[in-house]
Amino acid sequence: DIEHSLITYGGYKKGDSKSFDASLALDTSTFVSFIKASQPKEWEKYEKIYKENSEKQIIERFCREVKLAGILKILRKGFTDRGINFKPIFWKPETDLNPATIQQYNANIFHCTRQLYYSVANKNSVDIVLFINGIPLVSMELKCQFTGQNTSNAIAQYKFTRSNKEPIFEFKNRVLVHFAVDLLHAYMTTKLQGASTPFFPFNQGSNGAGNVGTIGNPANPDGYGSSYLWEKVLQKDSLLEIIQKYLHLEVKTKKDKNGKDVRRETMIFPRYHQLDVVGKLLADVKENKSGKSYLIQHSAGSGKSNSIAWLAHRLASLHDAQNEGIFHSVIVVTDRRVLDSQLQDTIYQFDHKEGVVQKIKKSSELKDAINDNVKIIITTLQKFPIIFQEVKSDNKRFAVIIDEAHSSQTGNASHKLKYALADTEKVLADYANEEYENESSRKDAEDKILEELASHGKHENLSFFAFTATPKDKTLQTFGTMASDGKYKPYHVYSMRQAIDEGFIHDVLKNYMTYNMYYQIAKKIPDDPELDTTAGLKAIRNFESLHPHNLAQKTAIMLEHFYSVTKHKIMGNAKAMVVTPSRLHAVKYCEEFRRQIIEKKLDLNVLVAFSGEITTDAITYTEAKLNKNSKGQAIKEKELPSAFETDEFGMLIVAEKYQTGFDQPLLHTMFVDKNLSGVKAVQTLSRLNRIAYAKQDTFVLDFVNTAEDIKKSFEPYYEQTVLEKETDPNVIYDIKHNLDAFRVYTQPEIEAFAKLYYSNISSENDLGKSMNFMKPAIDRYIALSDEDKDVFKTGLARFNRIYSFVTQVCRMFDKEIHKFNVFAKLLLKILPKDNIEKVNIDDKVLLEYYKLEKDFEGTINLEGTDTGFTSITGESGKKEKKKDPLTVLIEKINERFGTDFTEMDKIFMQLQNDLLKDEKYENYANSSDKETFMLFFEQTFSDIAAKRYEENDNFFITLFNNPQMMQEAMRGIGELFYANLKKKK
Repeated sequence: DIEHSLITYGGYKKGDSKSFDASLALDTSTFVSFIKASQPKEWEKYEKIYKENSEKQIIERFCREVKLAGILKILRKGFTDRGINFKPIFWKPETDLNPATIQQYNANIFHCTRQLYYSVANKNSVDIVLFINGIPLVSMELKCQFTGQNTSNAIAQYKFTRSNKEPIFEFKNRVLVHFAVDLLHAYMTTKLQGASTPFFPFNQGSNGAGNVGTIGNPANPDGYGSSYLWEKVLQKDSLLEIIQKYLHLEVKTKKDKNGKDVRRETMIFPRYHQLDVVGKLLADVKENKSGKSYLIQHSAGSGKSNSIAWLAHRLASLHDAQNEGIFHSVIVVTDRRVLDSQLQDTIYQFDHKEGVVQKIKKSSELKDAINDNVKIIITTLQKFPIIFQEVKSDNKRFAVIIDEAHSSQTGNASHKLKYALADTEKVLADYANEEYENESSRKDAEDKILEELASHGKHENLSFFAFTATPKDKTLQTFGTMASDGKYKPYHVYSMRQAIDEGFIHDVLKNYMTYNMYYQIAKKIPDDPELDTTAGLKAIRNFESLHPHNLAQKTAIMLEHFYSVTKHKIMGNAKAMVVTPSRLHAVKYCEEFRRQIIEKKLDLNVLVAFSGEITTDAITYTEAKLNKNSKGQAIKEKELPSAFETDEFGMLIVAEKYQTGFDQPLLHTMFVDKNLSGVKAVQTLSRLNRIAYAKQDTFVLDFVNTAEDIKKSFEPYYEQTVLEKETDPNVIYDIKHNLDAFRVYTQPEIEAFAKLYYSNISSENDLGKSMNFMKPAIDRYIALSDEDKDVFKTGLARFNRIYSFVTQVCRMFDKEIHKFNVFAKLLLKILPKDNIEKVNIDDKVLLEYYKLEKDFEGTINLEGTDTGFTSITGESGKKEKKKDPLTVLIEKINERFGTDFTEMDKIFMQLQNDLLKDEKYENYANSSDKETFMLFFEQTFSDIAAKRYEENDNFFITLFNNPQMMQEAMRGIGELFYANLKKKK
């Protein structure tokens, strides 16, 4: 069917495997025939030089140049012998004005060859290979579900029986893309490398390309679900266009552990949604000319950088039906340096000439580039305000591609961008620099851009192409398309759900933990002043969050998790990020991390990131002052991402930086100590979602936000969310009751297994005896219905997961449930395998300071439904200012964050009160520095603590028997005690 379609409708002829020379990986007769027919003058000159050896020589020359430069470059530039240049392919002309180019294009010979025997060593064959002018460029392995096989079998065939040492499969030299195809799906790769060969989905999406959906293809009532591959993508004009205008060789250089540069080459073949969005945008612009706006909602993992590069290149050369260029310049607005270099490298491969792409370093260069009609201009938003009055934009048309806004972009600059390019004679006053605003109250970059753009309407000479993974309501109104129901929607969608399902990003909500901290605030002063209610509550919360005990205990938890879990992920290369609420928090956390790392003798270095400088305790801090490498050298702000990538640093502490636009695939764990909501939550947590070799999952430990908070934030971008939530430790009993109902196991079997297990299996046949206690449960499980099997196994996995988590944050004191947990863990491992996904979280959280009443371990399952924002209104939520006495504010805080505290929970406060009664400590504090005071305090602390022994015997038995706990308590109380005494003075 594929062969018939390509020959009948796709522009191909039937190929013959016997014409293929496996050693050269070439259909030599077709190749020579094409050269003679399409370039007769060049061939005539060539024959005069090589005479009867001409055919042999041109084949040898072609093969040699391909070995040196790669097939893609030779297809585009041609190859030369003795000053004679030959073209191995002719592209479809942009216009029909030149009959000669049409004649050359028509000389191309397309072959579809079935069962191609490609090997020089054996009789192996490929189901279908597509040739252009005798050169094999596409291979396909086909599988049929009706014979019990699918794409996974085709992928295995490529990995294990298709050697890249065969000439036809040599990377860059012959076949450019390999497809694994069955009746419903298609997968592709561009480089065969044995078992490690990566194959990627090449599907439209379950609801068709550009629509919200998941992995797969829509049902095709007229044929195969995968027929788009040969009916659209591989049709001769489409394949030529992809080879000419999309395919490119991506070269990246990265330092290995020894500091040596490692070069990695990847042949980039566009994914289906990328072909679709560029094709649809070009068709719409060709029909409607300039003046429209397009919102492209493509998730992280969608390949936005490549999509932008391809779109920019195609828009720069796009002509209308009258063969006139539509845009004078294409302006790409971005702050990503990686996109800048990628654009230039990619487009240079297409055009092979300098000057097509110009990167703007100074504003004067931007003015000149626009006035000189430079085809593709890459700039940042900040460059526009200086030149907005000087740009000669009359009668010129511009395509403006906006990459996702980053922190350094400002709305005022975007305002000037529009006026700089708009066809208008209005004179605008130069703008004043925006004053620095407090980070907690300022609007983010996208808000500012949208405010400015939305206020000035549309211009017929400007087309905007806005790429974003997380559009806001204003983004939709400014760049979106109004549907028939009056809603604003993106022009094209590649959803977060689809990116996760297709394996291009990780689901950052899969392993998510939260827990609540309870605390109590006391008033220390005799007066009861009235304070602004909002500001007062915020101040109390800030006092708590910066409290030394709070920082010390959270830091200990994070370090414990980093070393018990994170350190072992991604083959030992995993990194973590700590998200803090302010620059002061970042500095304090940095100090506390480094203190505990030294004290515990840990092999870990941390970096800190924040803007500007922050002064506390009469000391001014900056990034450069705090960040040093192993040689003691300061790490500059621009050097921080590359420093974090090295093995020297494992953790990055951030405050309002690197929460957007930061791409570090080794980032596995995020510790959140900051309120996150809406798009900010999505953007921040999405720092974890990048894929990397051996990266199997991610983990988030959240000190502040609830599962419901995060659920609400992700819903507009994940579509409908289903969140599994457990908040009560007693839920493990509920789950066990449900499992008991299946009667898969019996209590005597659990008891007998536990007895043997805890006797330390070592005797002869003990393993066999253990299995005897499991075997009846396996047999009963097998006898269940398929539905009951799914429910039971899911419940068993859920019990193990939640029990493991609950026992890290509170003691259960239940031997029977622990015996069952041991039995359940091993039972789950040996039950017959099925396709139920298991979520396992490896964690170890030690809580000594906080009283935890609730815990959570959750997974988000993605369901495809439309969710979004309500309409934008002009109503303001103005709140009346209110004042309350300090005691009332404290009561509100304690009501919100307090719980039933025991004497043990209050022990630190009691110790402080005891110490404050002794005047000698106040004298020492006022006459000594902190280090001297602490030496004295440590000598007397145990005596003070012993006085409380009778009232709190359980706590102090633990304290005196645990040197580390004693040290933590003594240091924390001492530092706080010293600070209070100094304040009294």
